Amino acid sequence: MTKNYLLLIALLISSLSFGQIVTNGDFESWTGGVLDTWTSETGTTVEQETTIVNGGANAAKFTVTTQSQGSTDFRQTVNVEAGKTYDVSVWVYQADNAARARLFVDGYQGYSDPDNLNAWQEVTYEYSATATGTIDIGLRFYDISSNWAAAGNMSVIYIDDYSVTEQVTTVPSVTITAPTASSFAPGTTSVDVEYVTQNVNLVMPGSFVNVTVNMNPTDTDVSSPYTIPTMNGGMYDVTVELYDNNMLVDTKMISFSIGSETQVASITELRAGTVGDYYELTGEAIISYIVTDGTRNQKYIQDGAAGILIDDTAGTLSAPLNIGDGIIGLKGQLSQFSGVLQFVPSENVPGASSTGNTVSPIDVTVTELATNGETYESRLIRLIDGTFDAGDVGTMFTDNTNYTITTVGGTDTTVCRVAFGDEDLIGTTIPGTHVNIIGLGGEFNGTYQVFPRYASDIEDALSTEEFGTTTTFSMYPNPANGTTVTIASATNSTKEVKVYSIIGKQVINTKITNTLNIADLQSGIYVVQITENGKSATKKLVIK
Repeated sequence: MTKNYLLLIALLISSLSFGQIVTNGDFESWTGGVLDTWTSETGTTVEQETTIVNGGANAAKFTVTTQSQGSTDFRQTVNVEAGKTYDVSVWVYQADNAARARLFVDGYQGYSDPDNLNAWQEVTYEYSATATGTIDIGLRFYDISSNWAAAGNMSVIYIDDYSVTEQVTTVPSVTITAPTASSFAPGTTSVDVEYVTQNVNLVMPGSFVNVTVNMNPTDTDVSSPYTIPTMNGGMYDVTVELYDNNMLVDTKMISFSIGSETQVASITELRAGTVGDYYELTGEAIISYIVTDGTRNQKYIQDGAAGILIDDTAGTLSAPLNIGDGIIGLKGQLSQFSGVLQFVPSENVPGASSTGNTVSPIDVTVTELATNGETYESRLIRLIDGTFDAGDVGTMFTDNTNYTITTVGGTDTTVCRVAFGDEDLIGTTIPGTHVNIIGLGGEFNGTYQVFPRYASDIEDALSTEEFGTTTTFSMYPNPANGTTVTIASATNSTKEVKVYSIIGKQVINTKITNTLNIADLQSGIYVVQITENGKSATKKLVIK
């Protein structure tokens, strides 16, 4: 019995073999000082190394010259097969701890240890392929800001023996390759379970696959894909069994769920939801801006009290929608990126519920945005009375660039980020005067920002009077409980008055001298824009 047991172990061990699928993973092949078959980016320089090597005669010396890791990718494409597992390994030699290497295997994986200096260390990862095709493998290099070498701004890391080896076995097995998601959007009526088998001939009698879903009866001798009918709120536990010669030889299980939507009446309720859950926004939201210089089909929407960013990479909202359009019945999933709450649509909408709405910016001080920025995230705001840094004044606004805004006469700061590369703000001159900045409230990992859109969003604060900074106009009674309010000024000239509801819809557009008729307005909060002799102010009006 002991001899047979040992023989079985020996046979299983001998059934494992490994096939290397990386080309020039040992870094031995160079042409004219350039590494063959690999590609690298401008953030690193790659040189042939013959002294510090892990194996063979050569290694690759990487000098990291940037703190922007997005330009340090080192890549090669390899072929993989669904259901197979691959062992990935690379040897790293840290000459300093100012940067570190990170494995890339169809996604970002483990890091090297930056404190393990002047010695070779192995970074490994086990990759299971869910589809047959090509994947990218390689490295990315990340600086460590606290240790970044100030002199010359560089870090040196040696790399050798990058391997991706297929684990090959003769043991019959089954691998579930789909679905890869654990949850699906509400409205999903079916999900396909796909699998692949290894080392078994399903054509032979006695070799087959069974599938069991939840506590339902087992479905025998099925084929891939296996379709499971689904319904909102359902949870599904799936067992896939492989039989060979009428014996159970392998079992795999997978679970997934179908989401259900929670109805919320406002964006404030939506923002209070749980990231990953699905919601239906039953109240109307107004589109304040549509991003046109990317592939994510992003739209900023807001109602009377909050805003959120629609992130629609799938192009689900295919109905024609424009700035100023209203949307009712928006359905999707709440997500988050770099601290910014986002809403990912799961269904299209019939079209705009209203058109021609005007969204008025909310006046916000630099201090208020810096300390309470979550309140203004993804809403149209006007950042009041700040100045750009002296070093930026006179230069041109550049896309994907941050500029510091400081309170006039103070020390509080926030960030003005130019994020919309196809608008006319790009290439205009940064002013040295006091400015108001109209834009969308933003955030990057806790740092609150304002995103101006157009050149006209940068206002001269000294020529535009704003709510909270001037008493040129007075409006009374406020709160109002009658049919009129009085708007007075030093000159009492003709005034152009526009009144907006709390969701940004224009409800009055008129010219007056002193008296504004509000008889047709319902109780609530309104925004009043007043213009007289070229000067403007924005005030809040409460009607009881």
